[in-house]
Amino acid sequence: MTKPKGDPRFGQFGAGGTSTAHPYGQQTYGNYQQPQYGQNPYGQQQHAQPTADELNQMYGAGTAGPADTNRLTINDVIVKTGLNLGIVVLGAVIGWAFPALMFVGMIAGLALGITNAVKKKVSPALVMAYSFAQGLLVGGISGLFETMYPGIVVQAVLATLIVFATVLTLYSSGKIRATAKMTRFFMIATISYLVFALINLGSALFFGFDMRSDITIMGIPLGLIIGLFAVLLATYSLLLDFTNVSEAVKMGQPERESWRLAFGLIVTLVWLYIEILRVVYFVRSMADD
Repeated sequence: MTKPKGDPRFGQFGAGGTSTAHPYGQQTYGNYQQPQYGQNPYGQQQHAQPTADELNQMYGAGTAGPADTNRLTINDVIVKTGLNLGIVVLGAVIGWAFPALMFVGMIAGLALGITNAVKKKVSPALVMAYSFAQGLLVGGISGLFETMYPGIVVQAVLATLIVFATVLTLYSSGKIRATAKMTRFFMIATISYLVFALINLGSALFFGFDMRSDITIMGIPLGLIIGLFAVLLATYSLLLDFTNVSEAVKMGQPERESWRLAFGLIVTLVWLYIEILRVVYFVRSMADD
């Protein structure tokens, strides 16, 4: 690496190193003279000593920050998450205009989601592709619900933003924290919910029986009860995402990991939005009955 010129931390080489060595054969034994103070008796090059101003400049420079060492910062995660949210919105606009694309988004999103989750080295391109696929899914579903209940999408978006802001505020203030016991319960409950969702999807597609709307408990659709439970799961998932971001920054993870953390936040936010959209749908359908 080429040394920067004028950098006081490296000194100036060769400025003041005069040689007193005689050519071979000219100096004889017994002709040795005591060198004067400040001279080099061995004929070697000397390093110039830094001045007081150079020393002050060197020690006052401070240590390198995360940005200088390419370590992860909160700002990196915010930027990557904002970028991917923009891609989700772009996909949603297209999915809204062409609802059939939501099936493409659902299949592609599932494949890309699994790939991003298990991939050891995060791929920004795959994360952005996942966000676009989720946008197609969100746009198609939102358009269908909006035709049934105008204004429902705005209600779901506002509710999602409120939940996000509330969890972020409580986490930042230290009022809530993820615990090992709650996280274990969350994992079990989430897996159980995914199994139910897959079974219900198959039942609706092949038998025309949707357990969410066709089963009621004391006049309340099963979908509303499960939807509220799913919202709680997604909310706790958001808390885990914030925890992961904080821990990654403290551990000094590489800046590239901001893409993986942004991916986790996108997964949770899309999940939270869809579950809230379902809850609002059931509430409004009950109000119409």
